[in-house]
Amino acid sequence: MFSLFGRALRALAAAAILFGAAAQGFAHEGHDHEEQPSVAAGVLSRGDATSGSFELVAVANGENLEIFLDSFVSNEPVKGATIEVEAPGSPAKAVEGADGTYRLAAPWLAKDGPTDLIFTVTAGGITDILPLTIVAAPSAGAPQSGPAPAGSLNTHSILLVSGGVLVGALLSAIVLRGARKTAALIIVFLLMGIRGPHAHEGHGHEQDKAQLAIRTVSGERAQRLPDGTVFVPKTVQRIFGLRTIVTEEAVHRKITELPGRIIPDPNASGFVQSAVGGRLSAPNGGFPRLGTRVKQGDILGYVTPPIQQIDVSDMRQRQGELDQQISIVERRYARYEQLAPSGAISRTQLDETRLELEGLRERRAAIDRSRREPEELIAPVAGVIAEGSAVAGQIVQPSSVVFNIIDPAQLWVEALSFQSIEPSQGARASTYTGRNYDLTYRGTGFADRSQSVPVHFAVTGDTAGLRAGQFLTVLVTTNETRQGLAVPRSSVVRGSNGQDFVYEHVAAERFAPRSVRTEPLDGDRVLVVSGFEPGKRIVSQGTDLLDHVR
Repeated sequence: MFSLFGRALRALAAAAILFGAAAQGFAHEGHDHEEQPSVAAGVLSRGDATSGSFELVAVANGENLEIFLDSFVSNEPVKGATIEVEAPGSPAKAVEGADGTYRLAAPWLAKDGPTDLIFTVTAGGITDILPLTIVAAPSAGAPQSGPAPAGSLNTHSILLVSGGVLVGALLSAIVLRGARKTAALIIVFLLMGIRGPHAHEGHGHEQDKAQLAIRTVSGERAQRLPDGTVFVPKTVQRIFGLRTIVTEEAVHRKITELPGRIIPDPNASGFVQSAVGGRLSAPNGGFPRLGTRVKQGDILGYVTPPIQQIDVSDMRQRQGELDQQISIVERRYARYEQLAPSGAISRTQLDETRLELEGLRERRAAIDRSRREPEELIAPVAGVIAEGSAVAGQIVQPSSVVFNIIDPAQLWVEALSFQSIEPSQGARASTYTGRNYDLTYRGTGFADRSQSVPVHFAVTGDTAGLRAGQFLTVLVTTNETRQGLAVPRSSVVRGSNGQDFVYEHVAAERFAPRSVRTEPLDGDRVLVVSGFEPGKRIVSQGTDLLDHVR
């Protein structure tokens, strides 16, 4: 009984060994399936070289060699350069295209294997010699020895393991019953069936050929590699507009950020208010619209004060009394005019009567004017209508603001500071869109406002894009200094975990993310205090596009 179990175990072990050999058949020479290096898939054969002035990338595209020449420091394309290439056969000169790419006919690219090239670049009075090597891709019809498509080994391995377990169980049962020859035949036929489809002529590389065809027609694209770096071909770099700078460490004054908002210059703005309550009426041409520019002294509207019923009764009674007095004085004046020439009355009496009559008439006219003439709303300063909601027939109260006039060329910024600020120090204002404005210190208040002190600055230069009440960030330079790397704000991106990152230009077409700690420096730059070393290239433009590459 124990011998039967022993034979069954030996049969199971033999099946495992044979299926292991079958599994190795899928990992034959050239397909060891060990961990492959991080390379970008679907790209053309290429080579690159750099110097202190230039960065050159040569790409084999069919029988043509495309050459991308950029500045090493700024990554900006270099135009108008002369590129001479020492290639197999004879030297040749590259021709610049309309897109800034240099091209060269290279029939020798059809040859498989590496090709050594020497580029002589002359641009802007600088001449550099850049050697590089291009490894031409094997033709599609040749047998390939590249890595098998991802996932193929795992599928076959699972099938082999499952089959091995089933066959082992079957063989154990057969051996226990003594059918050794039958078990051997089953093993042989199973191995032939497994290895047959994968061991025919050509080593079964149809999938590899398909992968090569896909790589050839798919074109080049930016992609993030397994090691976290980003591969960006030069063609995509031109589309992204990637630019770089070389970082330098220096000592900078620390910046304090203050919340602020735009307020009008008190000497160039004003309110149009009604001194009395009444009904609004429009001037000739109607009420001025928002944004309309007005001059000082322009009439913007009228306010007609209402008259109460009791006041109307008193005014009518007063008018009647005046009319009666005027009638009596008129008759007296007419009689004096007839008697004055004969000397019956003096000339003085005639003049006094005339003056009395004129006074009564003026008093009567004043009562009429008080009932008919409205109050004029006059612009106190020149500027534009920033606020106004005047409607014909609207009733306004005394001291109501009907219009707010602001000069858009003279604006101030009111910031709230929690510490004292020296007037001699400079300041800048930054909006949420990233636009910056220079500020001039105007004064600091001495009364706390929500445990802070208001500080006033005047906006110097162009004020386009600003409006009254707009919130912004005020950056004030302090006497405290910090040492670090000053980089543009556009160089820093924030990850999903809240960590700040910058991208280092580690190779001609490769960028590596670096975690950094930053502090605000001014409206355009931030200070990298840790996480990055000076003297390296950092992306200064297009970082947000680079961060979205997957």
